Amino acid sequence: MPTAETHRLVYVSNADSREISVLLLDPTGGLTPAGSVPVDGTVMPLAVSPDRRFLYAGLRSEPFSVNAFAIDPTSGWPTILSSTPLPDNMAYLATDRAGRFLFSASYSGDKVAVNPISWNGTVGAQPDEVIGTAPHAHSIVADPSNHHVFVAVLGGDHILQYRFDATSGRLTPHRPAAVGTELGAGPRHIVFHPSGRVAFATNELDGTIGSYLFDPPTGTLTPMSSISVLPDGFSGSPWTSDVHVTPDGRYVYVSERTSDTLVGFRVGAMPGALELLGHTPTEAQPRGFAIDPHGRFLVAAGQKSNAITSYAIDHDTGALTALRRVPVGRNPNWVEIIELPVG
Repeated sequence: MPTAETHRLVYVSNADSREISVLLLDPTGGLTPAGSVPVDGTVMPLAVSPDRRFLYAGLRSEPFSVNAFAIDPTSGWPTILSSTPLPDNMAYLATDRAGRFLFSASYSGDKVAVNPISWNGTVGAQPDEVIGTAPHAHSIVADPSNHHVFVAVLGGDHILQYRFDATSGRLTPHRPAAVGTELGAGPRHIVFHPSGRVAFATNELDGTIGSYLFDPPTGTLTPMSSISVLPDGFSGSPWTSDVHVTPDGRYVYVSERTSDTLVGFRVGAMPGALELLGHTPTEAQPRGFAIDPHGRFLVAAGQKSNAITSYAIDHDTGALTALRRVPVGRNPNWVEIIELPVG
């Protein structure tokens, strides 16, 4: 198990071996396996509560459910609290910004849901909302103010826009109710810039990342630009997946599964502007990755390699330098990183 000296923990869900790997991320970017936590299903999406007290893991085999874990405040070790049914096979989990509600999106079930979270971290079995969508809802996130919620719907080529009641958990469509992407783009994951004024969304099917200006008063997105994430000489079908922004807002990274690359962008002075930095070869079929809370390291998982690699993020250039490669379970697909207080 992790020790009291640990200050960064990495959690990796392994779908096929039905376990969550726990690793230590040291100050140099090294990775040390600390053990694994077994689960009773095909574990894929993970989410951490804003206060870092709870870890949520979605099981995509029947019965579809979410496991809630208490994170030990000293060691970071997750201990199971409860298992709660979910309305469908959920491909994505996130909490609202206060940690009071669990959002989930179902790619195969074409719906999103909002479940209450109790004070002790357990998820309520009765959803506050279950809303049908166009085919393949792929992610659901709240804006930094926690007043608005956005849903990327791959098959609908749009991002749904909702007003979020942080007391009741209810979602109310904005006007307009959606912002469209290019036909066949396939929006997948959404992330907000730390400024709260810009959002980025990966488009799985056409290999691009879209930039959106966010207007907090109206809670709506305005498309700004779209840029390819594909390397020169790319052949085959794009299969873009995850996206994250460094905490200082300077860099955006995207994982692309067909080319097995991590793609880096510098955030420009103009809202939403992205400048391509380059492509870094990474683990085979990199579905998920995460950036540590200080923006010094990135950890990527390869679904086909059954391993993860840590990278140093150069503060001045955004370049990625591979540091340590470690085997994990079978079909690793989601990565979360937390930092715990020392002492």
